[in-house]
Amino acid sequence: MEKIMTSEKIDQHRRRLFGAAAMTIAAAQFGMIGSADAKFGKTKLAELPTIKPGTHKSFAPLKQIDAGLLNVGYAEAGPADGPTVILLHGWPYDIHSFVDVAPLLASAGYRVIVPYVRGYGTTRFLSSDTVRNGQQSVVALDVIALMDALKIQKATIGGFDWGARSADIVAALWPERVNALVSVSGYLIGSQEAGKTPLPPKAELQWWYQYYFATDRGRAGYDKYRHDYTKLIWQLASPKWGFDDATFDRSAAAFDNPDHVAIVIHNYRWRLGLAQGEPKYDELEKRLAEAPVITVPTITLEGDANGASHPDPGSYARKFSGKYSHRTIKGGIGHNLPQEAPHAFAEAIVDVAEV
Repeated sequence: MEKIMTSEKIDQHRRRLFGAAAMTIAAAQFGMIGSADAKFGKTKLAELPTIKPGTHKSFAPLKQIDAGLLNVGYAEAGPADGPTVILLHGWPYDIHSFVDVAPLLASAGYRVIVPYVRGYGTTRFLSSDTVRNGQQSVVALDVIALMDALKIQKATIGGFDWGARSADIVAALWPERVNALVSVSGYLIGSQEAGKTPLPPKAELQWWYQYYFATDRGRAGYDKYRHDYTKLIWQLASPKWGFDDATFDRSAAAFDNPDHVAIVIHNYRWRLGLAQGEPKYDELEKRLAEAPVITVPTITLEGDANGASHPDPGSYARKFSGKYSHRTIKGGIGHNLPQEAPHAFAEAIVDVAEV
């Protein structure tokens, strides 16, 4: 079982690390509003250094560990005895979404784990016989398997896109393993039945790639042009984020994983009921289809310029029964919120983790 650092120790550690930060600069860069921010003590901005997005380009050398069905590649930062934070990326992104968040949290005394999802980066299946399954319960179970392999009993979990869904699922089904939760775009647990419900035309248009992936042509096209498709998604999902080619290419390398296309296609086809899941996960999916309430302390985040399909915060607030707050991050912040607004994401982690 991991050693837990007390809040007092964290506070002392921070005071040694940080002097006064430029509060007005940070406030101007990241405006925050929320339905219940008063429920959480806001982190003093002096406790986290001011950072320009894109400051860091890489992590320390990655680590590998056998965990469940996978050999997982992951980045680690911070003291080994610090309280653990696990950060989960989505599609089509990778661990570099947290390349600025991780050092912020590490400098504040947290042990930060950032794994590649199955089908990305250096994560590999241990057996060629394992089904290349991308259904939601399985991707979330990978997080539990990683925690077990690293002997992490409990962690604060944060994520966006697929990563937010996995974080939500772990918090909903295994709350005893979750200290607190930060979820971009809120409550993302779904079901195949829900996926059958048609949406208004403009909403359906945002899911164009999902319907493309439902075809053989779509699978072949994504395989052949995955670099171009994923870059287009970045542009559409974060229309005001002026990322450069080097930033995109660092993440795009993760999509060369030999199982990437299979996992992505299965994930989206499964959502529409066009691909079968594995029967051994049926019970978990049944529980998720009931839209379980999340009881752990939670902060949900949304960028004010998210170009991807996302629910209105008011539609999911009641799915969080514990201490809860929502924050809208201003300044043209899109779908890849941790990379576009690392300070705001890290601040939410610290605020919720210290409840």
